[in-house]
Amino acid sequence: MQEDFKTYYEEQRELLREAFAEIGQKAELILTVGQLLMENGADTSQIVRDMKRVAAYTGISAEKFHLHVAYTTLLLNISDEHHSHTSFRKCVKHAVNMKIISAVSRLTWRALRDHYTLDEFKGELDAVANRPRYPHWLTVLSAGMGCGAFCTLFGCDFNAAIYTAISAIIGKIIQMQCAERFGINPYVSMTFAAFSATICAYFTHLLPTTTPWHPLIAASLFLVPGVPIINGLSDMLNTYLISGAARFLHTGMIIGAMTFGLVFAIGMADFDSFTNLHMLPESDYGLFMIAAAIGAASFAIFFNLPPRLLFAAAAGGAICVCTRNFFIFGLGLSSPVGTLAGATLVSLVAMRAVHWLHTPSLVLVVPAVIPLVPGVLIYRFLFAVINIRRISLEELLSAIQSGVDALLIILAIAIGAAAPNIFASRSFAQASKDKQEKLLNEIYETKE
Repeated sequence: MQEDFKTYYEEQRELLREAFAEIGQKAELILTVGQLLMENGADTSQIVRDMKRVAAYTGISAEKFHLHVAYTTLLLNISDEHHSHTSFRKCVKHAVNMKIISAVSRLTWRALRDHYTLDEFKGELDAVANRPRYPHWLTVLSAGMGCGAFCTLFGCDFNAAIYTAISAIIGKIIQMQCAERFGINPYVSMTFAAFSATICAYFTHLLPTTTPWHPLIAASLFLVPGVPIINGLSDMLNTYLISGAARFLHTGMIIGAMTFGLVFAIGMADFDSFTNLHMLPESDYGLFMIAAAIGAASFAIFFNLPPRLLFAAAAGGAICVCTRNFFIFGLGLSSPVGTLAGATLVSLVAMRAVHWLHTPSLVLVVPAVIPLVPGVLIYRFLFAVINIRRISLEELLSAIQSGVDALLIILAIAIGAAAPNIFASRSFAQASKDKQEKLLNEIYETKE
């Protein structure tokens, strides 16, 4: 029995020496890795990088590996002067599951380091694909806690933060019921969720609070498409134009669905005091740090971040917000500049932390920058557009300025989160290539 196992193991290991041995199985494993990453929120650079790493592990050199990545399709060709094999894989769903992104990246390195056979790699990959998410009740609670924390960042009192959390929980439950129980289109589900959360937040102004309108600007922020817009910009800057354009279109659809729900909610209620809503004029670093940490950690749970990384997300959120506030309140700079500084700093820190925490930087950065979303400015602009026939010219100009500022802040978030990785991509790629070559050499030495 031991001899049979040894023979089987040696035969499996030998498959990794010849590029076209069991080429169908190898191609399926490579495409499965790409599909898991694409469907769970990885950017195209990481998808290509990890798929190439798996190809190298299976004995397929870079010269034989050809890949085309679209948002819904992965097309793979493996060929040399004598052979050619082409496969493709559809990516039918697009969600955010950072536990899978992190696990797939770690698995590709572990396969090289521990000299996995193809069957061992497939077994580990199946286990990663079937990893459970956080329980539904915890996901719903985290959506409420995150939105409540963001409301605090916008200047609300404690009562309003609680009302915001309750409204967001109701909206999230409705979204999940629409999508999972009734099979409603995801964009339509988002519309129902935004409408429900906003209407619930509107009625909280009848309850005891000194900031009755603040829940309106935070109750539906659990729908903000932070991952698609950051990935879209990253893809564009890395010249993956088709994938990047598709991600931006997906972002636009989500924003459109949210706006549609908000329009109905705002149209059914009276928001006379809404245009005067503004953020705190001074900085309370202690309060903002706690609120940002809670918000980032809550959205990290929402994005299914591995439990071991929740503290890193919380710390990143605190760094982002405190840096932004220092630039705005301490140095007197504009909100876009402060936001760019906060997002860039946390991205730089994440670039170093990936070596300590063994996870892609995207997994650490996205939850951390979500607290920077300019909810007040977005809602000022939306309110003015919806009520354009009733507002004065001065109010209209102010609303347009709010819309421009909101757009600049969103771009600052995306650029700050993506740019450091792009500028350092060459050095990262070289370090990754050196590490990969070292592990491959160890594999070949053990086969001799």
